Amino acid sequence: MIMRTRLPILLIGLLIVSCYQPQRDCAAFKNGRFSFKTILDGVERTTTFTRNDSIEIDDFEGKIDTSSVRWLNDCEYVVKKLRPKTKSEEKSIHIKILSNTDNSYTFEFNVIGDSKKSKGTAMIIN
Repeated sequence: MIMRTRLPILLIGLLIVSCYQPQRDCAAFKNGRFSFKTILDGVERTTTFTRNDSIEIDDFEGKIDTSSVRWLNDCEYVVKKLRPKTKSEEKSIHIKILSNTDNSYTFEFNVIGDSKKSKGTAMIIN
Protein backbone atom coordinates (compact mmCIF):
# COMPACT_ATOMS: atom_id res chain seq x y z
CA MET A 1 0.00 0.00 0.00
CA ILE A 2 2.86 2.40 0.79
CA MET A 3 4.38 1.78 -2.68
CA ARG A 4 1.16 2.81 -4.42
CA THR A 5 1.03 6.17 -2.65
CA ARG A 6 4.71 6.94 -3.30
CA LEU A 7 4.68 5.98 -6.98
CA PRO A 8 2.71 9.04 -8.20
CA ILE A 9 4.92 11.36 -6.13
CA LEU A 10 8.04 9.72 -7.54
CA LEU A 11 6.74 10.00 -11.12
CA ILE A 12 5.87 13.69 -10.67
CA GLY A 13 9.33 14.35 -9.22
CA LEU A 14 11.04 12.60 -12.14
CA LEU A 15 8.91 14.54 -14.62
CA ILE A 16 9.87 17.87 -13.04
CA VAL A 17 13.59 17.00 -12.99
CA SER A 18 13.59 15.71 -16.57
CA CYS A 19 11.82 18.85 -17.85
CA TYR A 20 14.36 21.25 -16.31
CA GLN A 21 16.67 22.68 -18.94
CA PRO A 22 19.32 25.28 -18.09
CA GLN A 23 19.05 28.56 -19.97
CA ARG A 24 21.06 28.44 -23.21
CA ASP A 25 20.72 31.66 -25.17
CA CYS A 26 24.16 31.26 -26.69
CA ALA A 27 23.73 33.64 -29.64
CA ALA A 28 23.76 36.54 -27.16
CA PHE A 29 27.46 35.78 -26.44
CA LYS A 30 28.88 35.76 -29.97
CA ASN A 31 29.93 39.40 -29.62
CA GLY A 32 31.09 41.39 -26.64
CA ARG A 33 33.75 41.96 -24.01
CA PHE A 34 34.21 39.28 -21.36
CA SER A 35 36.42 38.27 -18.43
CA PHE A 36 37.37 34.79 -17.30
CA LYS A 37 39.11 33.90 -14.02
CA THR A 38 41.20 30.78 -13.59
CA ILE A 39 43.73 29.36 -11.13
CA LEU A 40 47.26 28.92 -12.51
CA ASP A 41 50.03 27.69 -10.22
CA GLY A 42 47.79 28.34 -7.21
CA VAL A 43 47.17 31.98 -8.16
CA GLU A 44 43.88 33.39 -9.48
CA ARG A 45 44.44 35.09 -12.82
CA THR A 46 42.07 36.98 -15.09
CA THR A 47 41.88 37.03 -18.87
CA THR A 48 39.78 39.61 -20.66
CA PHE A 49 38.73 39.10 -24.24
CA THR A 50 36.70 40.80 -26.91
CA ARG A 51 34.89 38.64 -29.43
CA ASN A 52 33.40 39.90 -32.67
CA ASP A 53 31.78 36.74 -34.07
CA SER A 54 34.82 35.37 -35.96
CA ILE A 55 37.73 37.11 -34.17
CA GLU A 56 38.70 37.05 -30.49
CA ILE A 57 41.33 39.34 -28.95
CA ASP A 58 42.66 38.13 -25.58
CA ASP A 59 44.51 40.17 -22.96
CA PHE A 60 46.27 37.99 -20.38
CA GLU A 61 48.62 39.85 -18.03
CA GLY A 62 49.37 42.48 -20.66
CA LYS A 63 49.97 39.98 -23.47
CA ILE A 64 47.62 40.45 -26.40
CA ASP A 65 46.74 37.51 -28.68
CA THR A 66 44.32 37.27 -31.58
CA SER A 67 42.45 34.09 -32.42
CA SER A 68 40.05 33.05 -35.12
CA VAL A 69 36.63 31.85 -33.97
CA ARG A 70 34.74 29.23 -35.99
CA TRP A 71 31.18 28.68 -34.74
CA LEU A 72 29.99 25.08 -35.09
CA ASN A 73 26.49 26.04 -33.90
CA ASP A 74 25.02 28.72 -31.62
CA CYS A 75 26.56 27.10 -28.51
CA GLU A 76 29.87 25.60 -29.72
CA TYR A 77 32.92 27.12 -31.32
CA VAL A 78 36.60 26.48 -32.02
CA VAL A 79 39.31 29.02 -31.19
CA LYS A 80 42.71 28.97 -32.92
CA LYS A 81 45.53 31.45 -32.33
CA LEU A 82 46.44 33.37 -35.47
CA ARG A 83 50.12 33.79 -34.54
CA PRO A 84 51.10 30.93 -32.23
CA LYS A 85 54.52 31.20 -30.61
CA THR A 86 54.81 27.60 -29.38
CA LYS A 87 53.68 24.14 -30.48
CA SER A 88 51.03 24.05 -27.74
CA GLU A 89 49.59 27.39 -28.93
CA GLU A 90 49.10 25.88 -32.39
CA LYS A 91 46.39 23.57 -31.05
CA SER A 92 42.76 24.58 -31.43
CA ILE A 93 40.42 24.74 -28.45
CA HIS A 94 36.82 23.53 -28.56
CA ILE A 95 34.42 25.53 -26.37
CA LYS A 96 30.84 24.52 -25.56
CA ILE A 97 28.48 26.90 -23.74
CA LEU A 98 26.53 24.83 -21.21
CA SER A 99 24.28 27.47 -19.63
CA ASN A 100 23.99 31.19 -19.16
CA THR A 101 22.52 34.00 -17.12
CA ASP A 102 21.88 37.52 -18.36
CA ASN A 103 25.52 38.54 -17.80
CA SER A 104 27.57 35.32 -17.87
CA TYR A 105 27.91 31.90 -19.42
CA THR A 106 29.29 28.63 -18.10
CA PHE A 107 31.31 26.60 -20.58
CA GLU A 108 33.48 23.54 -20.93
CA PHE A 109 36.59 23.50 -23.05
CA ASN A 110 39.36 21.23 -24.20
CA VAL A 111 42.24 21.14 -26.62
CA ILE A 112 41.00 19.34 -29.72
CA GLY A 113 42.29 15.77 -29.58
CA ASP A 114 42.55 15.82 -25.77
CA SER A 115 39.74 14.14 -23.83
CA LYS A 116 40.39 16.14 -20.62
CA LYS A 117 37.76 18.88 -20.31
CA SER A 118 37.74 21.86 -18.00
CA LYS A 119 34.94 24.23 -17.04
CA GLY A 120 34.79 27.95 -16.57
CA THR A 121 32.50 30.94 -16.42
CA ALA A 122 32.88 34.08 -18.52
CA MET A 123 31.34 37.35 -17.35
CA ILE A 124 30.23 40.19 -19.60
CA ILE A 125 32.20 43.40 -19.07
CA ASN A 126 30.22 46.59 -19.62
